[in-house]
Amino acid sequence: MPIADTFGQSFTGLDYGDSPDLKKLSESLLLMAGQSVMRFASASARNATLTAPAAGMVAWLTGEKLLTVYDGTAWVAVAAGTQSWTTVSLASGFTHDGNSNGNFQYRVVNLFGEQTLMLRGGLGVTYSGSPSVIANGGVVTGTPLPTAARPTSLRTVTGACSTTNSDALSVKIDILPTGHIQIVGTTTATANPKIQPPWVSFNGCFCSL
Repeated sequence: MPIADTFGQSFTGLDYGDSPDLKKLSESLLLMAGQSVMRFASASARNATLTAPAAGMVAWLTGEKLLTVYDGTAWVAVAAGTQSWTTVSLASGFTHDGNSNGNFQYRVVNLFGEQTLMLRGGLGVTYSGSPSVIANGGVVTGTPLPTAARPTSLRTVTGACSTTNSDALSVKIDILPTGHIQIVGTTTATANPKIQPPWVSFNGCFCSL
């Protein structure tokens, strides 16, 4: 009589004395595919193929570099492959490596099962006019971040800044759904308090997407 696997996964095989049954063996092999780590070019390719996924199915997405699992309701990311840092294209009035913190860069990682934007590096910041104001209205990105690195709604974080020309130790940073990043809340050099730091650090800044 057919024998069952010892892991409770409903696979069966033939025992000694059983008549050869290629159909049963083939069906068991095909069943294994749905309980292995399946591979797809992208999330859309996975969804088009697995139109009725079962809870516990696992799929690797090559394009997104994500390992996903179906939890019975939705596909969720459980791990990510190597995600390299990318240097941000800056708007005029801002320079990389503020306070020797390194170039302003971003990457998208999986943090606690959620896609997360991470930032690092520092910016040199300039002010001009009378009264002086921050360059480009505080928008530091020359071109927006790619779609995969944009949050679904506004995310506000805090970045450390220089105490030179600033009565504050940090500034507000808005990460916009449009893919732009903006330094918010600077004041004029004559304001009280004055907040016109010559550099802002993004080290340690991250937000969910």
